[in-house]
Amino acid sequence: MDGFALLGILAFAYAGIVFFITFKKPEAIWNIGKIKGFRKVLGEKGTVLFFYTFGLLAIVLGIWLMTM
Repeated sequence: MDGFALLGILAFAYAGIVFFITFKKPEAIWNIGKIKGFRKVLGEKGTVLFFYTFGLLAIVLGIWLMTM
């Protein structure tokens, strides 16, 4: 396994964590200051959409790295 494949796997794992945080919304994580700031500026739906977009970008990055 080369370094790019490993980075691709890590990108998939990161996307999984982002989607978990977005789907379950655990109170301990959802009440962190940065996420509260996102919710204040973007609103609840905007924050969820931001996390979905960021997770999808991580998946695309993982696919790209795995095919290099």
